[in-house]
Amino acid sequence: MSVPADHTNVVIVGAGPAGLAAATELKRLGVGSVVVVEREREAGGVPRHCGHPPFGMREFKCVLTGPSYARRLARRAARAGVDLRLQTTVVAIDRDGDDPAVTLTSPEGVSAVRAERILLATGVRERTRAQRFASGDRPLGVMNTGALQAYAYLERLAPFRRPLIVGTELVALSSLLTCRAIGAEPVAMVETGAGPTVPEVYMMLPWLLGVPRFYSAEIVDIFGAPRVEGVTLRLAGGGTETIACDGVVFTGGFQPEATLVRAAGLELDRGTLGPSIDQFGRTSDPRIFAAGNVLRPVETAGWSWEEGRRVAGFIAEDMKGLLPVHQGAARLRPGPGVRYVVPQRLALGGGGLSQLQLRLGARSEGRLVARGKGRELASAPVAARAEQRVLFRSDLLGPVSGDVTISLEER
Repeated sequence: MSVPADHTNVVIVGAGPAGLAAATELKRLGVGSVVVVEREREAGGVPRHCGHPPFGMREFKCVLTGPSYARRLARRAARAGVDLRLQTTVVAIDRDGDDPAVTLTSPEGVSAVRAERILLATGVRERTRAQRFASGDRPLGVMNTGALQAYAYLERLAPFRRPLIVGTELVALSSLLTCRAIGAEPVAMVETGAGPTVPEVYMMLPWLLGVPRFYSAEIVDIFGAPRVEGVTLRLAGGGTETIACDGVVFTGGFQPEATLVRAAGLELDRGTLGPSIDQFGRTSDPRIFAAGNVLRPVETAGWSWEEGRRVAGFIAEDMKGLLPVHQGAARLRPGPGVRYVVPQRLALGGGGLSQLQLRLGARSEGRLVARGKGRELASAPVAARAEQRVLFRSDLLGPVSGDVTISLEER
């Protein structure tokens, strides 16, 4: 169905920290009309569901709970003159013509907006139980962090009293705090790795709350009817242990919300499962940019906010014809020991984001080595956990072309 399209300067898909930061910055830079499309009833993204601190230290120079932080971001964008369209979903991106267009659905019906530039800031989602291949019954009380936080902070409901938490990413600690907020007392935290994903010091929280931790353990059975009654774990030595509980919260295991990327035919990166970008945030279609956690799983709200703000600056420059050409960019590829590299391309002429973001395949120590055309271009020492952000200065590479591989050489 063809729908007549309105016209705007920039459409931003997603009203989380990255999207709202980008929209506010674009207005500050003098971009005439900026539309932010958000499928939820309120703007703010995931922090709306996190009723605990700390948020906002980078953005507002104070400590806020997630909902307060989200409201401040939305108010700042509205005051800047951003057109916030809530309860509105982008169902398609049309890349034909000089300006791409988005098709929208909302309670008012179907509409379309054509824009000079589009920014994708759709964030991430947690992997489901099915995607984790967790076996057992299908009783009530099994959910991910997003569902738990929606119950707790949006619906004011307590879905269980003694849950088991799976994972040790930051979001697992957020789940732990959410449980405490609704009066639930987690019975254990379970991690398949030999140690926590977060820094060891962060695990003081479950220790202080008296929550046992199981490492090198995995769920082999969830049982109960109609509600969860317990789980069976396989432990490191091959033995098993059964733990009574009335709920299971699967945390982390994020992947970018890249449905629109795939549907629009934009290039996906196999490592991140998000869009492939250059150092200015341009996707394989230079009129469409991306920022925030749609780029990789996963960063903090503050990091995403700053990234959205930076990419907004590049969009404003691009609309004035000030960015380097899109063609002929060097390709950055992960080598042994490296899971992914963001951005995946470096356009000729330099500029843009000054640091590459990497993740390692496992807890490692050694050096990162960039090689291209059969020679070493740059190296840097590294010691990091598997999910820890690793930064590598892109200017160390110098002017590059062709394929550049970044690998880990362990000690």
